[in-house]
Amino acid sequence: MSKLHSALLFAAVGTLAATAVLAQQAGDTPVALTIYNQNFAVVRTTVDLDLKAGANQVTTTNVTSQLEPDSVVLRDPTGKVPFKVVEQNYDAGVIDQNSLLQKFEGKTIQFSRGQTQDGKLITVDGKIIRAGTPGTQPLIESDGLMQFSMPGIPLFPASTDGLLLKPALRWQIDAPRAARVAAELAYITNGMSWQATYNVVAPEAKDVTGPEHVDLLGWVTMQNNSGKDFPEARIKLMAGDVAKIQNMNPRAITGYALDALSADQSAYVTPSVTQQAFDDFHLYDLNRTVSLSSGETKQVEFLEADQIQMDRVYQYDGATQQPGYNNLCIGCHNDQPSFGVASNTKVTVRAEIKNSTANHLGMPLPAGRIRLYRRDADGQMEFIGEGTITHTPAEETVKVPIGSAFDVTGARKQTDFHTNQSGHTTDESFEITVKNQKTTPVSVAVVEHMNRAQNWQITEQSTNFTKRDSTTVEFPITVPAAGETKVTYSVRYTW
Repeated sequence: MSKLHSALLFAAVGTLAATAVLAQQAGDTPVALTIYNQNFAVVRTTVDLDLKAGANQVTTTNVTSQLEPDSVVLRDPTGKVPFKVVEQNYDAGVIDQNSLLQKFEGKTIQFSRGQTQDGKLITVDGKIIRAGTPGTQPLIESDGLMQFSMPGIPLFPASTDGLLLKPALRWQIDAPRAARVAAELAYITNGMSWQATYNVVAPEAKDVTGPEHVDLLGWVTMQNNSGKDFPEARIKLMAGDVAKIQNMNPRAITGYALDALSADQSAYVTPSVTQQAFDDFHLYDLNRTVSLSSGETKQVEFLEADQIQMDRVYQYDGATQQPGYNNLCIGCHNDQPSFGVASNTKVTVRAEIKNSTANHLGMPLPAGRIRLYRRDADGQMEFIGEGTITHTPAEETVKVPIGSAFDVTGARKQTDFHTNQSGHTTDESFEITVKNQKTTPVSVAVVEHMNRAQNWQITEQSTNFTKRDSTTVEFPITVPAAGETKVTYSVRYTW
C-alpha cells in the first residue's frame, strides 16, 4: 500500500470475515475529468461499495488501461465510514490474441483456413510450441511439421477461464461495520491530452498596412487514448507546465495533481467556457457534460470575440539567415571583414493582437496553434499564415508570423570596415535599403545585431534607434508607396 493511501485514507478496525464485492459505478454521478496538456488527466468518479464488517474483496472495472496505480485515492467523501484499503491490485492485461496464444502454449487448438462453398469451416489442428513476442515469431506444430507462422486464424475454446475483458482494480478493504458507501474514486491516467487552436478571420482588404478589426474563434481539441469510454464526463482543462515525473515505474503522483484531485466539482449553470486561476496555472471549465469515447478526438469552442484590433508589423532583419552570426561567446571578438556581411532580401510580416479587455479579449490564452484567414473579393476565406503561441496572460501581446512580404523587400551592405589591433577597436558601417511597391506607405522595423564583440557603441546613424537587448537594435522607418528608405549607421567595437 502506498504512502498516499496511508496519508489520505481513514484507519479502520473490526473482525476479518472475507466477503467479495463488485463495485458499481454510481448511476447519477457523471465522471469528472481534469485534462492536462501534458498527455495525462485526473479522473474522478463515484463507486458504490456494499461493505461487510471485516475484510472485503472489492473489484471495479470502471478504470482506464493507462491508470497510474499509486495515484489511486479511494475514500468516503462524507467521512462517516472509516474503511481502510489494506491492499490494492491493478490488472491492465486485457485479453487479446497474443495473450491467449501465451495462455495456450503447449496445448493444441484449431486454426481456421476459411470456409467451404456450403459455409462449413475448414480447420486444422496445431500445437502452440511458442506464442511469439514482438521480437520473435510464433512456433506451431501442425501435421507433424514445425512452422514459424500460424497455419490459419487461431480458434480458442469459448469456455476459457480467467479472461480479463477490461482493466480492473481489486482492493482488500477492512470495514469496521457493514455499510453502503458512495465512495469517491480518483486517479491519474495517461493517454489523454488537449490543445488549443485559434482561427482569426480578417475582412477583405486590397492593401493592408495598418491596424484592422478581425474576428477570433478559439477551439479546444481533446484526445482520449486512455482505453476507456467516458459517455458522460464533466471536463476541466488545466493550462500550464505542471511538474510531472515521466516514465517512472511505479509512477509518482505530483503535488499539483493532488490539488486537482480535491478540486471543487460543483455544477455550473453557465453553458459557456469559464476560466479561473488555479495555483500557478489556469483552469478552464467546459461547464457541461461531454461524451468522450476511447480513440476519439473532440473539439469544443471555448472563445469567440469580434471587432478585435490586429496590427500588422513589418520587420527587416538582413542578417538572420547567416549560420553562426547570432552566436557570440563571452569575451570573444571577431575582426574578419566578411563576418556578418551577407544579406537576405526578405521582409517578414507578423500580426499582433493585444490580449486585453479593451480589445474584447483579456482571458489568459492557453498555448496552441493560431491560423489567419482573410476574406477575398468573393467573401470566401483564404488562408494567409499560421504560427504557435505560448501561454499568454492577459494584457500581453499575441504575435503570429504571417510570412514574407511580396511587395516589400530589403537589401543590406557593408560600406566601411577597419580594425585597430593595437587600439583594440573595430569600426564598421552599413547601409540598409527597404523598398516598397505597395500603393500605400508601410512602417518597417529594421533590426541589426551587434555581434562582433561584447562592447559596442553606435557612433553615427541616419535615424534614431531603440535597443532591444544587449546585442540588438531596431531602427523604425516609414517607406513611402512605390518608394524606398535607406538606413545608415556606424558602430565601434572595443575589446
